[in-house]
Amino acid sequence: MHSHHDHDHQTVPSDFALRVKSLETLLVEKGLVDPAALDVLIDSYEHRIGPQNGARVVARAWVDPEYKRRLLTDADAAIAELGYGGMQGEHMVVVENTPAIHHLVVCTLCSCYPWPVLGLPPVWYKSAPYRSRAVIDPRGVMQEFGLELGLEVEVRVWDSTAEIRYLVLPERPTGTHGMSEEDLASLVTRDSMIGVAGVATDKAKP
Repeated sequence: MHSHHDHDHQTVPSDFALRVKSLETLLVEKGLVDPAALDVLIDSYEHRIGPQNGARVVARAWVDPEYKRRLLTDADAAIAELGYGGMQGEHMVVVENTPAIHHLVVCTLCSCYPWPVLGLPPVWYKSAPYRSRAVIDPRGVMQEFGLELGLEVEVRVWDSTAEIRYLVLPERPTGTHGMSEEDLASLVTRDSMIGVAGVATDKAKP
């Protein structure tokens, strides 16, 4: 990457980083890419678009029952209330985890994913093993992420498409009564909003 976003690079760039740098240099030299536009795009995905947005949506639903109701009935509108939306975030559906039901999201055909609230999809989400095993053996997949569910909990798998993208509303952890919305949002991870993990409770009150 050029000098405006060289931070946090390894001392010796990886082979992948070198290939990215070479490709960017070539595109810039040919006039096909504007370096300033690249800076704006990278800044957006580093600071404005990502799972922190989804975490704020979840935290708001945890503290505001009316917002939660709107989120579950018209996710697009409710998410837009917090200023999130746009390309790859159209036609959202939010599914709520409960003590009896746990939801898991996959895209079996490619990697459809709600960018405005989760950012870019992780490599494993796009991989063929995840896309197949999430449907065939969802409990096994979640166990590999460290999430063990009792057999009494029903697991529902949702297949995202270009028309509909899903976001999991995780259960609010016990011991979080009295926490601020901001602190609650800090508990929520990307993986918990995909459904492969639960919500960490290390910051929850005993």
